[in-house]
Order: sequence, then C-alpha cells, then structure tokens
Amino acid sequence: MPQQAGNTYLQGLALIAQLHGNHAGQSMIDEMKVICPDFATMTIDWAFGGVMARPGLDLISRQLVLIASCVTLGHAMPQLRAHVEAALQIGASKEQIIETILQLTFYAGGPAVRNALVELKDILTPSPTPSTNP
Repeated sequence: MPQQAGNTYLQGLALIAQLHGNHAGQSMIDEMKVICPDFATMTIDWAFGGVMARPGLDLISRQLVLIASCVTLGHAMPQLRAHVEAALQIGASKEQIIETILQLTFYAGGPAVRNALVELKDILTPSPTPSTNP
C-alpha cells in the first residue's frame, strides 16, 4: 500500500476485493504489484477507487460495459475473463453476459465476438443438468 493511501485507494481495494477476490482480476493486480508497483497503485486508486466507484451505474452495468470494451478491443482476453468473472461474482447472469457480447457482432465484428465466446467457453457453457435416472 502506498505510504499515504488516500480514500480513493482504500475504496479501490475494497471494490477489487468485491469484484475480483480470488479471481483473475486479483491475480492481475498482484502480478502488476511485482512488475510495476506504480501501475498497480494507479489502477487501484484511479480505475477502481475513482472511475469504477462513481455514481450513475450499478456494478453489473459497469461490468457489462467493460466486457463489451474488452471484446471490442480484441486483444484484452485476460481482462475480458476478469470482468466476466467479476460480473458473475456480483450477480450478472450468463445470459446477460452472452447477450452483451452478441450485441457487438455488427459493431466490433463477428471474429471478435467468436473469439471472446471461445475464450469464455469454460465459464459460459451451461452446466449439464444432473440426470435423475440412476
């Protein structure tokens, strides 16, 4: 933690724990603390404690926006996975996430949508329903 952690930094830490605790997002922050501690601090303070903590959108809506952004970029697959895990963690449904991604087909392109869905196959594939037959 920075020497003089401000309120936004502490808010950022709390939000990261809520969204990304024990998921890919937390691992990405932890990895960045080793590689470039300043970038990790800026991410915690500004992105999570500032931008993500603003009023006006609920957390699920924010995660769906970030999922759409990662799909559109096309090269942010680790971040996409982290935001999908976070969205599920806070109550978004798999259907909401898939529909968000599908909405990008004509704006970001079919290949970007396909690649995102394949990347997230292990998370978004419906679980088989248990058989009632012995």
